[in-house]
Amino acid sequence: MSTNLESSVTQGAQTLQSTGVDESLNPKAENERTVGPVSYMFMWIGDGVNLGNMTLGASLVVAGVATLNIIQTFAAAIIAIGIISIIFALNDRVGYRTGIPYVVQLRMSFGHKGSVISSLLRGIPAIVWYGFQSWVGGTALNEMAKIATGGSFDSVPICFVVLQLVQIVLSMYGFHAIKWVESLISIVIMLALVYVFYLLLADHSAVITQKWVNTSGTWGLPFWALIMVFMGNYAAIFLSAADYSRELKTGISDKKRGLLYFSPILIAYGFVIAIGAMLATVTGNSNPVKAFAIVVDNSYITFFVSAFIVMGAIAVNMVANIVPPAYVITLLTKAKFKLAVTITGLLALCSFPWVLVQDSSSKGLGIFILIYSAFLGPIVSILLIEYYIFRKQKVNIPDLYKEEGPFAGYNPAAVLAMLIGAGAAFLKVELAWIIGVVVAGIAYILLTKYAFKDSKFKKGTIFE
Repeated sequence: MSTNLESSVTQGAQTLQSTGVDESLNPKAENERTVGPVSYMFMWIGDGVNLGNMTLGASLVVAGVATLNIIQTFAAAIIAIGIISIIFALNDRVGYRTGIPYVVQLRMSFGHKGSVISSLLRGIPAIVWYGFQSWVGGTALNEMAKIATGGSFDSVPICFVVLQLVQIVLSMYGFHAIKWVESLISIVIMLALVYVFYLLLADHSAVITQKWVNTSGTWGLPFWALIMVFMGNYAAIFLSAADYSRELKTGISDKKRGLLYFSPILIAYGFVIAIGAMLATVTGNSNPVKAFAIVVDNSYITFFVSAFIVMGAIAVNMVANIVPPAYVITLLTKAKFKLAVTITGLLALCSFPWVLVQDSSSKGLGIFILIYSAFLGPIVSILLIEYYIFRKQKVNIPDLYKEEGPFAGYNPAAVLAMLIGAGAAFLKVELAWIIGVVVAGIAYILLTKYAFKDSKFKKGTIFE
């Protein structure tokens, strides 16, 4: 594999010299990959231990009563994480083997022009969530500053800007920074959560057993809908799996890479969701921050919770919300990676996160999530079918970088299949992701083989 990879990298680099694409989009050579298996696992642990996932766990409990019992909750989590890991390992293979990023991988299915649309569907939501997470983190940072200064300092906008600047600077160092930031944050947060877990079991085990462990729950639609929600949290991330796997050191088998996703996500995701459900069960409050204050009776609880939120926001943004849109900006504007990261941070301001966090905006934010999520399943389905069924895992990497090559223009079959899949996904919102995957996949195969079999896009190469 290494010989083929180096050959592809060399050819790709030569091609890029004539197109002017920034070097950050070059195929990653083996000697440029610095992330080992342990750091890679810590990265996904850091991404999973955040307030959003804890809130998801808390949402399983209404007024102190769980809608699913502990067995059903973990069964749903394990099924979802298993599917997530499989899709991760399948979709990361092209990035791992060739070193290309997601925005270049898209050209294989959508073409140069078509990939612009599909890359924006990943980049724009990431920027919005970048701003949203940063504002929440800035709010928490302001609480820490008020405690530290005795109340003499109180300015969320200033804390928001400070946090943005810190994240932008860290991100400029690419995965070198992500590797150590995620490792540090994941260890600190996990230790804190272990302490909270201990308190819950020591002081509230009877209530948890009665209201969560022994409840009848349901194996019906709420159970399967929860699986879709679990997967929805990672739908955007495993879509751009190549952005992460291209940084991973070579020599790791596909099965072992699957474990590099399953193990840390199960540990972080499962643990955090469980704590969220336990907190809501004990307190009857679905807001983890308020539930923390009730369970942990300590004068420094606000500082602790705020620190957790700040670190969680940084961890999520570093992995999921900064690098992918930065690559999109680099591709569209030819900007250098560091400039693209800065632009990404500035665009996060344009999402008006201080408006999005208000209760009155929750409905609009929910609609936004449903709209972009409906496209994520269809896109990943199209990518997998293209790479595994049509191309048999074989692709000429330099061709992906040629603007007038076999991937020029757009692929009408991919664009139309994506729209058909997204349309079908809206018919049953609770199962949107899986519906979009199946419908778009079938549509892409049929459209490619029959409706657009004479299309000039990739003509003579798609069924090699």
